Amino acid sequence: MYDISTRERAVALAAQGRSLSSVSRETGISRYAIRSWQARIEPVRRVGKPCPRCQKAPGSPENPAAYAYLLGLYLGDGCINAHRRGVYAMRVVLDNAWPGIIDACEAALRAVRPDNSVFRVRKRGCAAVTSTSKHWPCLFPQHGPGKKHERPIVLEPWQQAIVDGHPWEFIRGLIHSDGCRITNWTTRLVGGERKRYEYPRYFFSNKSDDIRKLFTDALDLVGAEWTTLARGSDPFSISIARKASVALMDTHVGPKH
Repeated sequence: MYDISTRERAVALAAQGRSLSSVSRETGISRYAIRSWQARIEPVRRVGKPCPRCQKAPGSPENPAAYAYLLGLYLGDGCINAHRRGVYAMRVVLDNAWPGIIDACEAALRAVRPDNSVFRVRKRGCAAVTSTSKHWPCLFPQHGPGKKHERPIVLEPWQQAIVDGHPWEFIRGLIHSDGCRITNWTTRLVGGERKRYEYPRYFFSNKSDDIRKLFTDALDLVGAEWTTLARGSDPFSISIARKASVALMDTHVGPKH
């Protein structure tokens, strides 16, 4: 017997357009079982808690700190797709080089919707951390057709209140999706001898003007100084390089892991 999470994962893989044979090879589950689950997965789906945004008096998501982190991940590397029968799949695609971030993403998804299943779809070089729920669009109203940088991205007042209350979690989510910590170096003549100096800095790159503005507003809120870099005439990257600001980022964000 397979538990509901295993069944939902197999059905979700098949819903991506993959053949039953392919899903069977990956999961070790027979094609017959997968086919039967496709027809009856909804009746055996667990009934979760109601969405806090769907109530007559909407409230904040469970665990607002986890939500702030997940919001940052979603704005960088996430998407929401219609699944089946009114269910939506939230996917955050992350590089396999950072297993700690993949674990943190899964933990955030579980914290925000604790009664919904979460699973990972392994792909070449990356993992799609996925959770299915009917309520992802109301929890993330930025969901919509087209690429994020080609449409307005504006936080709802309740989302802004969460970001204002948990700015570092939001910043960390954005850095973990579309940012990095690197070490730059330069040389100087000291006493006639050229010496090499290294210094760390953080970068965040995103084509969306709105998303970059959300990132810099959060940096302003925590007192981290930043500058805008440009590729040609188009600004696309935010740099945090001043020593005190890098120290703040190291305390609250740190290198990817």
